[in-house]
Amino acid sequence: MTDTTIIEAQSRSRAGKGTARKLRTEGRTAAVIYGNREAPHLISLESRTFDRLIRRPGFFNHIYDLSVDGTNQRVLPKDIQFDPVSDVPLHVDFLRVGPDTTVVVDVPCDFVNHEQSPGLKRGGVLGVVRHAVQVTCRTADIPETITVDLAGFDVGASIHISAVKLPDGVKPTITDRDFTIATIGAPSGLKSEAA
Repeated sequence: MTDTTIIEAQSRSRAGKGTARKLRTEGRTAAVIYGNREAPHLISLESRTFDRLIRRPGFFNHIYDLSVDGTNQRVLPKDIQFDPVSDVPLHVDFLRVGPDTTVVVDVPCDFVNHEQSPGLKRGGVLGVVRHAVQVTCRTADIPETITVDLAGFDVGASIHISAVKLPDGVKPTITDRDFTIATIGAPSGLKSEAA
């Protein structure tokens, strides 16, 4: 599991576009915390700090502690609404979670051992079909990345999800087929020799 990051937040009493607009002029972003059979909690976040946070990779598969008025709430980001012109975050939805809450998240793939792949050594090209895999797991088991080992794969090989060792308690949401994560294609030199 990844380390949790603490985000400072403030409660807000009103919802609506006018309130959100006023918050933005004050340098804050409107947000809501919901889920875990509790009432929704309206909050606001410091815009500059939050903007830096969402630009980091893997924002949606990290657990955060929202510090709201002195109490911490463990959350998982679920949605961000952006301004269509300026790309500024307008509103954020956080899902309140516990250690046993089961969630669906997209986890980025990390391709390793390029130098141990005979196909890549011969000039083959790694074709990434899925940069991330959607998985179901408990919040305590969310992996930072899914490691895809390229060792032993030659030109023409397809790397399927069955060849990837997933951490305990982590299962792909697609269960009806052995889907492809990446392929190793022939370089143009090999193609022309074969022709």
